[in-house]
Amino acid sequence: MRKDNEPDPGSNSGHRSNYLIIRPHRGGYRDLFQYGVRGNETSKKKFLERPDDYSISTTSVIDDHRWVIVVSILVRKIIGLLRTPMEYTGLVVDFVLNLLSANGGFFGLVLGLIKAKVVVPERGSVSFVSTIGQLDGRIDLYKGWSFVEQLVCLEDSVSSGSSSGRVEIEPGSRGLVDLCVMASKLAYENAKVVENVVNLHWKMNLVEFLDCWNDYQKQMSTQVFILTDKEKDADLILISFRGTEPFDADDWGTDFDYSWYEIPNVGKLHMGFIEAMGLGTRDYTPTFDYHLVELRSFKEENRIKNLPEMVERSAYYAVRETLKRLLAEHGNARFVVTGHSLGGALAILFPTLLVLKDETEMMKRLLGVYTFGQPRIGNREIGSFMKAKLNHPVDRYFRVVYCNDLVPRLPYDDKTFLYKHFGACLYYDSFYNETKAEDEPDPNPYGMRFAILARVNAVWELVRGLMMGFIYGPGYKEGWFRILFRIIGLMIPGLSDHCPTDYVNSVRLAPGYDLQMSPL
Repeated sequence: MRKDNEPDPGSNSGHRSNYLIIRPHRGGYRDLFQYGVRGNETSKKKFLERPDDYSISTTSVIDDHRWVIVVSILVRKIIGLLRTPMEYTGLVVDFVLNLLSANGGFFGLVLGLIKAKVVVPERGSVSFVSTIGQLDGRIDLYKGWSFVEQLVCLEDSVSSGSSSGRVEIEPGSRGLVDLCVMASKLAYENAKVVENVVNLHWKMNLVEFLDCWNDYQKQMSTQVFILTDKEKDADLILISFRGTEPFDADDWGTDFDYSWYEIPNVGKLHMGFIEAMGLGTRDYTPTFDYHLVELRSFKEENRIKNLPEMVERSAYYAVRETLKRLLAEHGNARFVVTGHSLGGALAILFPTLLVLKDETEMMKRLLGVYTFGQPRIGNREIGSFMKAKLNHPVDRYFRVVYCNDLVPRLPYDDKTFLYKHFGACLYYDSFYNETKAEDEPDPNPYGMRFAILARVNAVWELVRGLMMGFIYGPGYKEGWFRILFRIIGLMIPGLSDHCPTDYVNSVRLAPGYDLQMSPL
């Protein structure tokens, strides 16, 4: 093994920590067959990369669960083949949906063509809505819930001396969870749409909209926005990370990636999510040491190329610095972090990194983390490490899962394998009944039983979707595009359930869930 000061340029030699990198494109389908069926060592080394001094226990776990790795590689190979078709399909779908909505639907578009007055949507404009926004067009908060309105109502109490005029938001209250799920959905939109909704519809204050470096995708694709409930003397700071784009192959590939990086005495974290935060690159794994373990020698810093640029473009460092400034400006404010899908993984990863970086004062002002349809981010040890930091003396991490949503059940988990959820799970069934549990039912949705029951449930959800507007009012009516997505869900169980629509409905329609906001 090479010494630490003698690595090949761009290699991972001399790495101090344990890790596993799965590289699906370094071997062919024949290699995959030989590895999966025969356990061929030569084929395995093409797909799996580990440090030279990897532990025997790590090898044993990998060999015992070889088929899980093989399925992951196969899925990522297929996703890789579909990358370009998915990208162009997404561009066409986005354009067509916005073209229809801008012209008042299909018949409005036909009439516009006849009159030669067709409105052509402009990507990135305030009226150009994402695919997620087309699936669920709701933008207003629960029953017009607003911090500003609450504060106005308290002004009279302040003048009479009976109240301080500050609003105390209860963790887990419907108003706060609704704000989080709507912010998670809004994170899929472009900067102008986000600004319009936050400032004009929610009457809050958009502080910053960030596009940050994602080293897994090798582009500025980690999107996050930060808001405060008001411009001055704020009570709440909210950070919302964007989730998995429906037609982004790399986003889906991240969910099926089993690569991990182990932080000594803490646990294993999903490598793709760390890269999405801009805190390292699998192309040169000592970068993870630098950012996470802080094994920083002068020589090591010199060997990491473009280190200042990496820090500057990192989502973690950008959000942390903005949050520090806001907490200093608003002395009474507390902050929440939220996200849907991949955004949920980044939302819980952010406070995890704050703990690792000993940001104790910032963590004291964390009100809560609310994730929706979030994939697993690490193993049992990282969960045990974070439980003590987040959920004592009260729960501050709420992981919301709707019915058969596939993504919270990724990457694979069983009694001995790597990936485990942690934190309180708020599970909603297809009747929007809430159950608080350690984990969602069917954590590994594979087998004939799940396939049958999931399709039966998908049929019920399709019927329910057609009736939502009649049962709950026009605010819950599902359009043709959402119904089409539910039909697709009949063929791929769990895919339709991942849409934010049912997460919004779960928060708003769950029985016995009262809106709680009380003045101090």
